[in-house]
Amino acid sequence: MERKILVVGGAGYIGSHMVKLLRAQGEELVVLDDLSSGHRDAVPPDAAFVEGSAGDAALLDRLFRRHGFDAVVHFASLIQVGASVRQPGTYYANNVGHTIVLLNAMARHQVPCLVFSSSAAIFGDPRYVPIDEDHPCAPINPYGRSKWLIEQLLPDYEHAHGIRHVCLRYFNAAGADPEGMLGERHEPETHLIPLALRAAMGSTSRFMLYGDDYDTPDGTCIRDYVHVWDLCMAHLLALRHLRAGRSSDRFNLGNGNGHSVRDVLQAVEQVVGRPVPLRMATRRAGDPAVLVADPTRAQQLLGWQPQYAALRDIVAHAYRHEVMMEERIHAAP
Repeated sequence: MERKILVVGGAGYIGSHMVKLLRAQGEELVVLDDLSSGHRDAVPPDAAFVEGSAGDAALLDRLFRRHGFDAVVHFASLIQVGASVRQPGTYYANNVGHTIVLLNAMARHQVPCLVFSSSAAIFGDPRYVPIDEDHPCAPINPYGRSKWLIEQLLPDYEHAHGIRHVCLRYFNAAGADPEGMLGERHEPETHLIPLALRAAMGSTSRFMLYGDDYDTPDGTCIRDYVHVWDLCMAHLLALRHLRAGRSSDRFNLGNGNGHSVRDVLQAVEQVVGRPVPLRMATRRAGDPAVLVADPTRAQQLLGWQPQYAALRDIVAHAYRHEVMMEERIHAAP
């Protein structure tokens, strides 16, 4: 079989970084994205791009017949926890329903390998930290449940159709392409680091700090921030794992180190050279005090070693992207 990859959601935040990495590795690929949250200009001109949905069975059949993929890397999910609570049907239809359509197409065309972007949200409120792969899964919102439902149905597709899979549970994806060309462009933006950077840069008036009374050393939530480029390296290693004929598996992806919100704000202030204007707010429902991964299994079985584990590197790369985006906006006619 020809070695060619379908990257679903390849115009989004993590997907676009993955496309850049795969092209640098000389991989042949096609990007499929409906551009509901992705950006066409995030896909390099030398990568084949198709605008469309993973829930479009007829489109998938045409793509699989034409290209003969041997693997799919699946990033196309709605990701906002709050929105999932308000609109659960939308999240289940997109995240679970579209994935089932994709898996059925893979089964029809005998595509043997899937790398799936899962989430630490499948664990819910942690019973212990750091969180390893044996931690019970008890998601507390529709977003997390949608990811966990997919993880639960994948073994059935392997049993029936031979589709081997690797599920990668992200903790807090952060940072940007070290060259600054790619980064976070969510609408609306909900992630901590870009919001703090924009407040320090004066692009927004205030950064909202949700709670400073958690049971942590400085009272703010602690999270495990993992660089987007390191996440993509884990996907590449997972792809190689499956192509080598190894068994399906699941891995938690984080650096194994937690940083509080105030740690992040301090790093932002050091990188930008300006204070982050704050506005205090009450806690958000469902925010655990501490979420930190145990990445030992990914390190041992995939050989994954994060290159950009330092918080300052993550923030500095995100800042470079924010600066470049502002320059593009000001240069536009």
